[in-house]
Amino acid sequence: MTTTQTSVNSPSISKEDAQQLELLREHRRRHRQREKDKTNKSLNLEQIAIPTLTRGQRLADQVASVIGSWRFIIFQSTGIVLWILGNALSGAKAWDPYPFILLNLLLSFQAAYTAPAIMMSQNRQSELDRRHAQNDYEINVKAELEIELLHEKIDILKEQEMLRLTDSVRDLSAQLEKLSNQLLDKR
Repeated sequence: MTTTQTSVNSPSISKEDAQQLELLREHRRRHRQREKDKTNKSLNLEQIAIPTLTRGQRLADQVASVIGSWRFIIFQSTGIVLWILGNALSGAKAWDPYPFILLNLLLSFQAAYTAPAIMMSQNRQSELDRRHAQNDYEINVKAELEIELLHEKIDILKEQEMLRLTDSVRDLSAQLEKLSNQLLDKR
């Protein structure tokens, strides 16, 4: 019988705890088997398989990074202000008079084309985040199992120490009784 089996069967661990521990061990065995089956055995975040990006995905990422910057916001705001000022100061010669229909049309086109590109980029990023979360979960499960095994080993060591101390007390008690008997016999 191994030390792991001994500690599970010991009276210090309840039946429910033993079942939970066995479930954790089974999960660890399955996880280790999956890791053996994978070609990439490392759980290093830098080594998570990232598929090659298509041209559309690269474009979506570039659009999202440009549109999501202060530089773009400042540039666009400046452009809108100049557009409005240019049309307002031109009077009758304005290329887009007051309700600024052309400006609204351009901004609508911009929103119509950038929103899907940003969504594609976010979807790809969320997939990467899911992979990282799965990786973190597997690492946490491994750490939990290792901590549980360490607790088991410490419990076994404590039990062994208690047995040794009990034996020592028993031996000392026997010696003390023997000496007491010898002293009584001499009187």
